Amino acid sequence: MKFTLSWLREHLDTAASLDEIADALTDLGLEVEDIHDPAAALAPFTIARIEHAEQHPDADRLRVLRVATDEGERQIVCGAPNARAGLIGVLAKPGDYVPGIDLTLSVGKIRGVESHGMMASEREMQMSDEHDGIIELPSGEIGQKFTDWLAQNAPDRIDPMIHIKITPNRPDALGVRGIARDLAARGLGRLKPLEIQPVAGSFDSPLGVTIAPDVFGRAPHFAGRLIRGVKNGPSPDWLQRRLKAIGLRPISTLVDITNLFTYDLNRPLHVFDADKVAGDLTVRGAAPGESLHALDGKTYALRPGDLVIADDHGPQSLAGIMGGEESGVTEDTTEVFLESAWWQPIGVAATGRALRINSDARYRFERGADPAFTRPGLELATRLILELCGGEASHVVEAGAAPDHSRAYRLDPARTQSLVGLDIPEAEQRATLQALGFVMDGDMAQVPSWRPDVQGEADLVEEIARIASLSRLQGQPLPRPRAGVPQPVLTPLQRRESAARRAAAALGYNECVTYSFIDQPAAALFGGGSDAVRIENPISSEMTHLRPDLLPGLLAAAARNQARGFMDLALFEIGPVFAGGEPGQQTGQISGLLVGAAAPRDPYGSRRMVDLYDAKADAEAILSAVGAPARAQIDRKLDPWWHPGRAGNIALGPNRLATFGELHPRILRALDIKGPAVAFTVHVGNVPLPKTRTPTRPALAISDLQAVERDFAFVVDERVEAAALVNAAQGADKALIARVAVFDEFRGERAAAQMGPGKKSVALTVRLQPRDKTLTDAEIEAVAAKIVDKVARATGGTLRG
Repeated sequence: MKFTLSWLREHLDTAASLDEIADALTDLGLEVEDIHDPAAALAPFTIARIEHAEQHPDADRLRVLRVATDEGERQIVCGAPNARAGLIGVLAKPGDYVPGIDLTLSVGKIRGVESHGMMASEREMQMSDEHDGIIELPSGEIGQKFTDWLAQNAPDRIDPMIHIKITPNRPDALGVRGIARDLAARGLGRLKPLEIQPVAGSFDSPLGVTIAPDVFGRAPHFAGRLIRGVKNGPSPDWLQRRLKAIGLRPISTLVDITNLFTYDLNRPLHVFDADKVAGDLTVRGAAPGESLHALDGKTYALRPGDLVIADDHGPQSLAGIMGGEESGVTEDTTEVFLESAWWQPIGVAATGRALRINSDARYRFERGADPAFTRPGLELATRLILELCGGEASHVVEAGAAPDHSRAYRLDPARTQSLVGLDIPEAEQRATLQALGFVMDGDMAQVPSWRPDVQGEADLVEEIARIASLSRLQGQPLPRPRAGVPQPVLTPLQRRESAARRAAAALGYNECVTYSFIDQPAAALFGGGSDAVRIENPISSEMTHLRPDLLPGLLAAAARNQARGFMDLALFEIGPVFAGGEPGQQTGQISGLLVGAAAPRDPYGSRRMVDLYDAKADAEAILSAVGAPARAQIDRKLDPWWHPGRAGNIALGPNRLATFGELHPRILRALDIKGPAVAFTVHVGNVPLPKTRTPTRPALAISDLQAVERDFAFVVDERVEAAALVNAAQGADKALIARVAVFDEFRGERAAAQMGPGKKSVALTVRLQPRDKTLTDAEIEAVAAKIVDKVARATGGTLRG
């Protein structure tokens, strides 16, 4: 919404400055987007008088002037035909920036004669396109600021233009008067009364108007009158300047008047050339196959039921949106039918959106024009047409009536404090509503017809707080429910997720944030994609299902990076995954993905491709960070997207804590991943909580006794996993055995030759850590015997001879 300062002052009696008005508008919720102040560009220029003018010695069209300025007499070379002695004009000095020619002046020579500035034309001052001569002023003091002279003699030439952003709930602010009403309520002036004097018709209108019964709900009120004997031509200068200032192109007096009312009073109007209308006008729905050649030069194929104003020949206007070219006014128009109507907002919005027509009328009607101003707007426009175009007006013809939008809500002064936090006296609250046009009847506030957005008691509070200014709010600390140090607010799961995030970042991973929605084929690769997790209204075809795992998003991110030349990646994400669409079927995960090489290239050959042990080490580090037990089992009950034999689960019995390993080649091919890719998934919610929930850590238990290590080599079947031997040996004496690790494996043809076919040798190192006393040889041998016995019973292994 654009308007000028002088335009605003036609409705608002105020002495407030431009800056004060702009600040108040933004504070009122009418955010100022831009201010164009012509005076700012004209500030450097002063008034000067030509004392003497003579012909340039070396140019027929140039004159050498002696000009009286506030800095003494200056010599200026000028080519204007009206440059003469005694002329009072506008001086641009060396160093001044001239906006019309985009040039900063300097002292120069023109055909050998020095020129110290220039006498400016209107185009050079960006005041008009006139450049045949320099500006001639009827008066002015030498050295007087040009902007000061304009402010006294032609203020409309430096009228600032203000551009504000209007929210969809404020249709009343789409007219200058509505903006002035808000400013008056804020206290920046007085709203001038709007005098509406009905024009008495002198004859009956030969054009009648009717509304078809089936569209009465969408077009409840239609009024108009015929004006004959008008003279249409260019509009007066004041009207043209006003429209140009807000970016509109003047067309003709009749059209410019309708545009003026659209922006001035938020009352869109339309004028038909009455000589081009056949029969009466009817508001009806468009028939199949009908079209309209509109004023924008385009022909629109109308949908059946689109609301139109039609004559006997067919549609002449698209109701509330745009008129038709066939019945449009021209300079030859002598009889016009002036239309003022109210259209139901949803119908206008639906038609405009379907036909892709944007117009000032549609913009206002679809937000809600004032239904009670239909007839007054017609009277005001009639009077202005008669004043500017002459003519004679008929009696008003009318169909329907203004819809009843009367409603009232109770004003509870205490609710302003409870909802907003502002302590505003009751008298001030009532005065604010009255200044905005509400009528107070006891505690009931009657809502004005131009405020369709006020739909409840809370809206009354909003209006009061908006006018009082929300900048008056003072920050207050929230009261604590109980005294003392506040209790922690993060849940154990939230704290674990934070610890896992820090641990993954410390390991060198980059965090990704991907959508919780993926496409059905990708979801199916990871055990999802069923109808239970399908989105009813997806935002795209690639976001149709809830993700069953975090890995699809990470793999898609890796594929995009590889396509851009980044081949070595370490990505992780923390977020929810969905096994179904019911409550309780959402769980949290942290997943990491390694692609490419684990180290950069160097002269020492340290570069290698990532493998499953990288993923395992990182998964164990994150489990340690979230407080998982140090001892866990490894099993291979894998989901189908993991590579069989090259992945495993870290578990506590049936409780799966994490999965690590290589991803199945089928998955990598489907998601276009190049090179080796390993990953891990940690189920943070499955990690058991500690038995004691105290903020302090237990004391560190360190033994001062010497540890003892013993090595064992067991011959077992090739299919026996090394982890089975480690777990069996660890269970021989849980109190004394501190660590069991594999340090060698012997298998292959040579092993078969020595130990028999299908056999291998696994070597373990066992660390014994005494707590109370140094171990004797007998005690060490007893523990060794237990280890051999445990491994034998668990795996069938025997000590290698």
